[in-house]
Amino acid sequence: MARKFNYRGRTVEQLRSMTIDEFSVLLTSRARRAVKRASPTYRKLLETVKEAQKTPGKVIKTHIRDAVILPDWVGMKFGIHNGKEFKTVEITPEKIGRRLGDYSHTTGPVRHSGPGVGATRGSKFIPLK
Repeated sequence: MARKFNYRGRTVEQLRSMTIDEFSVLLTSRARRAVKRASPTYRKLLETVKEAQKTPGKVIKTHIRDAVILPDWVGMKFGIHNGKEFKTVEITPEKIGRRLGDYSHTTGPVRHSGPGVGATRGSKFIPLK
């Protein structure tokens, strides 16, 4: 039996029917402040999202990693810049209230090879056995 998703006791349909001010009451204080005092770039992203909702399936590319995910964005795809490339992330109900940057990591796993391979000049002569 699958559980229905709730965000602080509200279903996704109830969250979508709320205004941003009503929804911000449910957020944590840090996220609420970010939504309330939206920067000009965040406001521009909100306008871009409204335009993109008319064409489903479109990926919205953005550099704004600190944008708080709103309920209206559920089901949309974002291309979030990680410093090198845009990582495509689909917004699910579980991601509401978090930041876009939480889902596009800026660092990756480091794979170290054997000693002397691509290392400094001094370690060049370390025997590999």
